[in-house]
Amino acid sequence: MTTSIVLSPLTTRSHRATLSLRTLAVTLIGAFALLLQAVAADARGAPESFADLAERFSPAVVNITTTTVVKTSTDLTPIVPEGSPFQDFFEEFMNRNGQGFGQPQRPRKSQALGSGFVISEDGYIVTNNHVIEGADEIEIEFFEKFTLPAKLVGTDPKTDIALLKVESDEPLKFVSFGDSDVARVGDWVMAMGNPLGQGFSVSAGIISQRGRALSGIYDDFIQTDAAINRGNSGGPLFNMDGEVIGVNTAILSPNGGSIGIGFSMASNVVSKVVDQLREFGETRRGWLGVRIQNVSDDVAEAMGLAAAKGALVTDVPEGPSKEAGLQSGDVIVSFDNKEIEDPDALVRTVGDTEVGKAVRVTVFRDGKTKTLMVTLGRREDAENTSMPQDGGSPVAPKSVELMGLTLQPLNDELREQLGVPAGANGLAVLEVDETTEAFEKGLRAGDVITEAGQEKVTTVADLEARIEAARDAGRNTVLLLVRRSGEPRFVAIGVN
Repeated sequence: MTTSIVLSPLTTRSHRATLSLRTLAVTLIGAFALLLQAVAADARGAPESFADLAERFSPAVVNITTTTVVKTSTDLTPIVPEGSPFQDFFEEFMNRNGQGFGQPQRPRKSQALGSGFVISEDGYIVTNNHVIEGADEIEIEFFEKFTLPAKLVGTDPKTDIALLKVESDEPLKFVSFGDSDVARVGDWVMAMGNPLGQGFSVSAGIISQRGRALSGIYDDFIQTDAAINRGNSGGPLFNMDGEVIGVNTAILSPNGGSIGIGFSMASNVVSKVVDQLREFGETRRGWLGVRIQNVSDDVAEAMGLAAAKGALVTDVPEGPSKEAGLQSGDVIVSFDNKEIEDPDALVRTVGDTEVGKAVRVTVFRDGKTKTLMVTLGRREDAENTSMPQDGGSPVAPKSVELMGLTLQPLNDELREQLGVPAGANGLAVLEVDETTEAFEKGLRAGDVITEAGQEKVTTVADLEARIEAARDAGRNTVLLLVRRSGEPRFVAIGVN
């Protein structure tokens, strides 16, 4: 027997109502979830469009055209025999280029294009140094299609930044610097400029990475995938608040075009440089007056440091640090109450510090820390100091082999060959076994070892004693102070 169930009309309507309510609830939940996603996306700064930003800030972005007079040879053009088959060719070529045949060549003008942006209503403009370097004339084209001549206020080749000035009868539209330190990887950014001479152009992307270093000691580049091409140099990189957080400077490309790896100098570097150029027409960076190197793991072990960080002082020439009592072999772990992770951090921190300021410098010395007060000098004043030059390769009749090194105490002949000052002491490296750790660590013939275990060495016996002392102290390495062409560095070599 088959049993069938028939739903009454009332039951059917109730079921349909229930299904409708459930469907409505699911729909509302889905819509609410989409709304939350949209709100979250908006909170993260993901824009629906860049049009408002582009419209608002484009008037502050400029195209820069530079003109350089290129001097050409004043020699006469080639002289060919009368009636020679080449005579007609040379005459036609020279006349086509506006130069009489057989006459001295005239100077010609060369033009280059770049970008920049206005930072004040009275006409200060920021761009890259390489955009205007060597220019005889600088012309600024504004978004509203008028042009003004510009004069150079100052440059900083170390950060590739230049400051220009134009005179305008009307206040100019300008943009402001933002805080690049709060920018995060993944944030949206917008680049503006004059790519490939095409005129005002906008591109957008995200911050791919921060803290990139290319070649300079003050590098702090923001990497972005926003399209940046030749001609974008000197243009601004905006955040979503319309603040300039970078100056577009370079690209990484195998073909000269954008492949999504562009670099903008961080605004917190640029703004300090611009302030100094505006006030002084030049940069004024703090100078500590020491030569430094990285603290590697083996160097840290040799010195008894708990961690491989800080900046290891290799030499203290005449200057602020020597006057304050810093010594070769000190490890700078703190500067002006800021912890120092590595030499690059020290260089940037010192450079950002006011010239003439007295700062606390904490060093690790002889197993404990010591704090010294140093009054900073000016780096630019110290950069012209001449350094000893290499005098040649060593040749010596007597030597001793140790740790893969062929060594001999310095004598007058070796000092002359190596360009070492008279009276200097140490061990000259005559040869280095290429299969040894010493060679892997970069020691080469011509180097001079002046210290081992942070004590001076003048004989091979001194070095052997320092090696034994390191072993007795349970250390696996001995720290050598090595000089090459007058430049010192520390190298840790295994003693077991």
